[in-house]
Amino acid sequence: MVRFDRLDTEKSRAAVQSLAEAQKINGDSNTPEVFAALHEIFHGKCYICENKKSITSFQVEHLKPHQGNTALKYGWNNLFLSCAHCNNTKGNKYSPILDCTHVDVDKRISFHFLNPLTNEREIFLEALDENPETQNTLELLTDVYYGKTPQKKAEANLIRCEIRRQLFKFIADIRDYLETEDAEDKQDLFFKIKGELKNNSEYTAFKRWIILDHREICEDFLPFLWNN
Repeated sequence: MVRFDRLDTEKSRAAVQSLAEAQKINGDSNTPEVFAALHEIFHGKCYICENKKSITSFQVEHLKPHQGNTALKYGWNNLFLSCAHCNNTKGNKYSPILDCTHVDVDKRISFHFLNPLTNEREIFLEALDENPETQNTLELLTDVYYGKTPQKKAEANLIRCEIRRQLFKFIADIRDYLETEDAEDKQDLFFKIKGELKNNSEYTAFKRWIILDHREICEDFLPFLWNN
């Protein structure tokens, strides 16, 4: 879970207009314009689990449960792109959580994938402050990555498998970067790794914390962790 900028773009303005029209007729806030704008803002990935290859489907999610409150139901700043797994997991159970359009969540919570080269697929998350929103977000993410029901556990396992696969490749690129002596290859790997640290990459929070956990050998990438 990382920060995204809710920019004023042509798509976002169209989304706001469509929400105003939907509110007049008490319609659905999930308009085509809203979905297109959220897909642009969140780079086509779930804002919670950071998965682009949704194991179910992508949905328009309300950061704060609206529960009939029209200001929250149709409020542009309350709408986020989520996969169905995360949306259904979150429901109304975790509120309030950190708003990733205003907060660098991965500065408030540490993201670790233990033993990424094995089949254990153990995720360890830790809150770095005692803020209630941080604690709620930590509980939500733990539920998302592990699940509580048989269906949610199966979905969560697929997500963890995909995280492991991507982190395996990311670590391999870092090792190649550190070991190569060819200047051109090293430069190519530098830009590849730098790109993986941007918020449009999948599972960026985990990749950033790999760099942070090995800062003594990954110092070249420290200036780019939150420079999107």
